[in-house]
Amino acid sequence: MGGQREVPQPKESSLTLERGLSLLQAIADADSEAPTISELAAGVGVSRAAVYRLLGPLQRRGLVRREGSKVRLGLGVLWLAGQVLPQLRAAALPALRALAERVGATVHLTVADGAEAQAIAVVEPSWTSYHVSYRVGSRHPVQRGAAGRAVDLPPGGPRWLSSTGDPQPGACAIAAPVRGVPGLRASVGVVALQPLKSDEIGPLVVEAAEAVADSLR
Repeated sequence: MGGQREVPQPKESSLTLERGLSLLQAIADADSEAPTISELAAGVGVSRAAVYRLLGPLQRRGLVRREGSKVRLGLGVLWLAGQVLPQLRAAALPALRALAERVGATVHLTVADGAEAQAIAVVEPSWTSYHVSYRVGSRHPVQRGAAGRAVDLPPGGPRWLSSTGDPQPGACAIAAPVRGVPGLRASVGVVALQPLKSDEIGPLVVEAAEAVADSLR
């Protein structure tokens, strides 16, 4: 004789974590005007009392701060953000190094920061007589160069992009987007002082971008 199947319920600790993250996201998504306790309760779908309970651990870690009934992000969020780039760089380096050695050109990982593209990791080949020297931290408008434009290539569009003399005169580049990592707009690029064979190097850059994405999942 069959009965109704019992649906497993999430553990309370998992629910609390999920609600705490939803609360933090709601605070981050607010406009310049800080949300109130009541607004957060309505947005997250919990009671005001639950919002106060959830805010406690976040406040103690500096992730949020209270201003009367209003709540803003705390400076602890900046510290967490500061740990992202070193970990992203470390995860990407093996794939970047393999590509640089294979193509004999400088390879870099570029991340979009608003309207700018910033190189956060650079690997130069070890066996070439000369190659492009590209500085970590270099920035240029995100709509310039293959590396900048590639970060926003839509799925189903070109797999990689090429550029010549943009943004640096004489530089040739090929870049492919790093896809499938939530919240990350990034590309892997190759840059050289001589023309690059797009049909040969483009697929290799795509493979490296996929390897970087895999290392971050």
